[in-house]
Amino acid sequence: MLKIGETAPDFTLPTHEGRRISLAKLRGRKVILWFYPEADTPGCTSEGCGFRDQISDFEQNNIQVLGISFNDVERNAAFAEKFKFPFPLLCDTDRSVGIAYGACADSRARHASRVSILIDEDGNVARVYDNVNPRDHPAQVLADVLGV
Repeated sequence: MLKIGETAPDFTLPTHEGRRISLAKLRGRKVILWFYPEADTPGCTSEGCGFRDQISDFEQNNIQVLGISFNDVERNAAFAEKFKFPFPLLCDTDRSVGIAYGACADSRARHASRVSILIDEDGNVARVYDNVNPRDHPAQVLADVLGV
């Protein structure tokens, strides 16, 4: 698992919309990278809808929300469309980002662990969430960022 203060490993991954996102291009913004086990399952849906419902608060605080799973583009696209997610869902089908961030042990992992990493504007790990309650997690991230 990553440690606070470490440089977050860079990556470039496809989104559910077929674009590609690189962490390095998001410097200057905070990023919450939330790993979820599988698209359109109860916990993942609850967590994703929490981020969706509070997206204006994240945007007002210059925080980019990025969901990430081992699902392919089609599965993530259906998930994002069904629940109207206004943020990218990244497709880590080879598990390389999951391994780098401690969301799985190796490339044979079926699902990512439910962990999140808050990355600061300089690309460093600001917070590691390794015991996530999907229902409360989005509000907890905001509370941490706002110092509430």
